[in-house]
Amino acid sequence: MLILIFRTAFVYAFLICALRLMGKRQLGELELSELIVAVLISDLATQPMINQNISIIKGLVPVITLLVIEYIISVVTFHSVKLRQLIFGTPSIIIKDGKIDQRAMRSNRVSLDELSEAMRSGGITDISKIRYAILETDGEINFLPYASAQPTTLNDMGINAEDKGLPHIVISRGRIIDNNLSICGKTRVWLLREIKRRGANTPEDVYCMSVDDAGNVYFLPNEENS
Repeated sequence: MLILIFRTAFVYAFLICALRLMGKRQLGELELSELIVAVLISDLATQPMINQNISIIKGLVPVITLLVIEYIISVVTFHSVKLRQLIFGTPSIIIKDGKIDQRAMRSNRVSLDELSEAMRSGGITDISKIRYAILETDGEINFLPYASAQPTTLNDMGINAEDKGLPHIVISRGRIIDNNLSICGKTRVWLLREIKRRGANTPEDVYCMSVDDAGNVYFLPNEENS
């Protein structure tokens, strides 16, 4: 009995330390690869707990292997936008300008009941007040209402708020995202001119830069290059 308690406590402590080392993001909403790893670990970790014929070290080898693979994937996808999109997918716009995109709903297999539930969770009852509804890669649906429908009640105050639209990241950690740049209707020539106006010489000097539908630019220099 004491051996079983010790093995269980040891495996539990090991998993706590290992998952802490994986980073806080892994403790939140799970991406596809993270979900697979979590399911496999939950099954593999029970073997050295209850089967005394398996040594703890050998029983934890598959778990360690999975954690190492997940760590490598997280590092590689952190540095590669294309690989991150390949493994985790990309967000999908399922509502635009108050209208449900039926094709996006079908391709992502999102039902109207699921959409309604997400709207209720967000305190939203009128689809026509939603500028964008975005299905994130972790399955969560985020809503961006029109500026006039924001909780600040600018419309009730008689203030005509500027609807900036959806921001698109055009530079992510020094890498130009050409697809988003094209969506904004901008060119690399424009991009290089804008970053130089803000004191950066190359895209590598920029940590994050985004452009919304109204042309407003958010710019954050890369502290590693300063």
